[in-house]
Amino acid sequence: MRFVKPTRLRWLSEVIFFLLFLFLLLHTEFRGSLRAAANDIRLPYPVNLFFRLDPLAALANALASHGLYHGLLWSLLVLLPTIFLGRFFCGWICPLGSIHHFFSSLKSERKRGKQLIESNRYKRWQTTKYYLLAAGLVAAIFGTGIFGWLDPFSLLVRSLGLSILPATGYSLRAVLRVLEHSRFSFVQSMASGLHFILGATLLSFKQPYFRQGIWLGIIFVFLVALNFRITRFWCRALCPLGALLGLASRGAILGLVKNPEHCENCNRCLLHCQGGDDPIGGVPWRQPECHLCLNCVDECPEHGLQFKFFPAQKSAGLNLQRRKTLTGLAAGAVMVPLLRSTPGFAVARNEKLVRPPGALDEPDFLSRCIRCGECMKVCPNDALHPALTEAGLEGLWTPVLVSRIGYCETSCVLCSQVCPTGAIWEITPKEKGWSVDIGSAAKPIRLGTAFYDRGRCLPWAMAAPCIVCEEWCPTSPKAIYLLPADVIDAAGNTKQVKQPYLDPSRCVGCGACEYACPVQDRPAIYITSVGESRSPTNQILLNRAGVRAKS
Repeated sequence: MRFVKPTRLRWLSEVIFFLLFLFLLLHTEFRGSLRAAANDIRLPYPVNLFFRLDPLAALANALASHGLYHGLLWSLLVLLPTIFLGRFFCGWICPLGSIHHFFSSLKSERKRGKQLIESNRYKRWQTTKYYLLAAGLVAAIFGTGIFGWLDPFSLLVRSLGLSILPATGYSLRAVLRVLEHSRFSFVQSMASGLHFILGATLLSFKQPYFRQGIWLGIIFVFLVALNFRITRFWCRALCPLGALLGLASRGAILGLVKNPEHCENCNRCLLHCQGGDDPIGGVPWRQPECHLCLNCVDECPEHGLQFKFFPAQKSAGLNLQRRKTLTGLAAGAVMVPLLRSTPGFAVARNEKLVRPPGALDEPDFLSRCIRCGECMKVCPNDALHPALTEAGLEGLWTPVLVSRIGYCETSCVLCSQVCPTGAIWEITPKEKGWSVDIGSAAKPIRLGTAFYDRGRCLPWAMAAPCIVCEEWCPTSPKAIYLLPADVIDAAGNTKQVKQPYLDPSRCVGCGACEYACPVQDRPAIYITSVGESRSPTNQILLNRAGVRAKS
């Protein structure tokens, strides 16, 4: 009876989990009618499943917020088996690891023969990820979630969801558009069929556009391209989740047993090693670096390598340098004070720092947000984008509302549903309070306040009729109201136009007015974060409790 090779099972596992990840990522959007769904806008799938299984996200969230957001306890399903088996997650499940594994398996001029064997030996620089882990966890203790820059799932969702997939969708739509306008009916029919199939699978409901998408894509492509020089460079040197799982696996009961008498020094085990953990004879095996890919066992022609429970042979330790470890810990400790002692965090905050509905106050938000991009990917109006300078260096790639590109839908709370760490607290449309009458007793969630630039407003500056902002205002009663006024045009004629005014007590900062403003380059009405519900101090109205507390 012939048994299936373990490496084939591993490849099957990698393909299944990668396809599951891609399925969930593609379905991180609402494809129905927002108005028809009304107060029941929900996604049918747990699109943040992989974040719930992320032990690094769970640990950093617990350290930063002194609690654990619901759902993150599922990460024990990964952490506990790792303690007994080793880093199986990196070799069998992790979708980012699978991408690096695939591209590492492709041949290149720099990865042939002796060069590949030498590059797959254990290197001291592989300890870099442990120092990055130490710095990130200490920074989390001091209240920041910047570890999300390097978290593998955050990196993957941010790169694919905000850059690679939108670019792919744009290219496919361009090709299909050309085919659909072909002179041949057969080509048109084929293009229509492809459009229908891709529209239900790969293509988004509408073409998304994200700021910084090109830079996110370049970073991702660069990390993938490194595999042509060094096998799984990201996993070996930079991945903090891999470092955490490596630490957890130091006492694993499953280990590699080498039989020196069967070894002929062919180095085939090194030729296909994914983790750089020295499976060859004559040197200690490094268990924290092993991905359990089983390539070494499968490739050994003499069957001199085996994985066994409770092996007699001891694996090598991490061999971390004390000075570099202390440097990593110190870097994490000083990072938060340095980032938050500059203008923009507590004072002189950028006026365009408008956060999604349900977002916590800025210090708590920055401690929980892992820059994953889930909220941006799911936004049906393409309103949320990765921040660049609006929130300072600490807030890089955190979500901000860009009203000129999209606005916050009245009854939509999808961003709060997909947030895996509670940076955006899960709310209901009723708690958001935009789909009901906004009276004096109601307390809707406010993102900011709209302001007019009368020098650019058509009715105010050019005596031209325009009521677009009032028509788009979704609140009830409307925050924007119109008053007739007699004005004199350039010909000296007196005419009456309706000039818009804003009632700040009714404005929720949704951005619909700025989005719809017909003045193309710089809108005549714009949203700032002042008046946001999440901050007790960033207020404008004297009857707000936050202003009284501040005074």
